[in-house]
Amino acid sequence: MFFEYLRPRSLEPSQEVTEYLILHQAAQDFRLEVEYRQQFEAYCQWYYQTAAENQASLDQMQGEINLRSWFSR
Repeated sequence: MFFEYLRPRSLEPSQEVTEYLILHQAAQDFRLEVEYRQQFEAYCQWYYQTAAENQASLDQMQGEINLRSWFSR
């Protein structure tokens, strides 16, 4: 049981308390999962946006004249 450490050793938990604690743990797990997925989605959006900006920058640089190559001949 998840919540064995919460109760005093001398008391037997009631079925209602046990069910409440299990439900509470499930709600906490769900909330954490939702938060993780939202953070992951935000990271993915940032990553795709950064990749698109970098690709646009690369395309721009490839279109420019390479002055270094003139001096390294």
